[in-house]
Amino acid sequence: MTLTVFADRMSQPARAIIIFCKVNGIDFEEARIDIFKRQQLTPQFQEINPMKKVPAIVDGRFKLFESHSILIYLACAFPGIADHWYPGDLFLRAKIHSVLDWHHSNLRSGAAGYVLNSTLGTALGLPLNPEEAAKSEKLLSASLRKIESFWLKGRGRFLLGSTQPSIADLSLVCEIMQLELVDEKDRERILGPHKKVVKWVADTKNATSPHFDQVHSVLFKVKEKLQSQRAVGVTSQNVLPSKL
Repeated sequence: MTLTVFADRMSQPARAIIIFCKVNGIDFEEARIDIFKRQQLTPQFQEINPMKKVPAIVDGRFKLFESHSILIYLACAFPGIADHWYPGDLFLRAKIHSVLDWHHSNLRSGAAGYVLNSTLGTALGLPLNPEEAAKSEKLLSASLRKIESFWLKGRGRFLLGSTQPSIADLSLVCEIMQLELVDEKDRERILGPHKKVVKWVADTKNATSPHFDQVHSVLFKVKEKLQSQRAVGVTSQNVLPSKL
């Protein structure tokens, strides 16, 4: 049976799953769950993921949610996956797990909170919250500093000093890509001081080309609409595409 990936490409973790499948030639069917239409809250989807979030997968009778667990499963369950994505070496795997565990309470919390409260809130019917955005930006900036000073130390171009990307690189870079939605001057203020991070993002994008940009095309379309609205002084409304 074909693997089914339940996803919305506006979701950072969902993009990581889709890119991984495409890069590694995993045959899958993509089932869109529009989170802005609250489709993740339907009884039908809750049977797949009772946590009511994307991404989730169904592989035969097997159901799984949480993006990092999905990436680990895909790297182990399908043949021909290059070892660098999720190495067989126990010690390297443990280090990748440490990055992924750190990600959720640091980089993801900061980036997602900043984008939501500074930019995307109105698209969800929520008011923008400059105070919460400022708090999230502090966590985001601290996370970027930690990536540069610790996770990217070593001679390799990727996390943990690796010469090729792992599932951790893909997950974290997709998170950082969400900053494409914020105003250019704010993005430059946040990312500008972190040259190693910017290069690492570019290296990860190149290592997963052309799928990286293809999967992120929905994000770039929203970015264009937001830029147009800013140019005429309109708040972010109706910026979400109806189709992928």
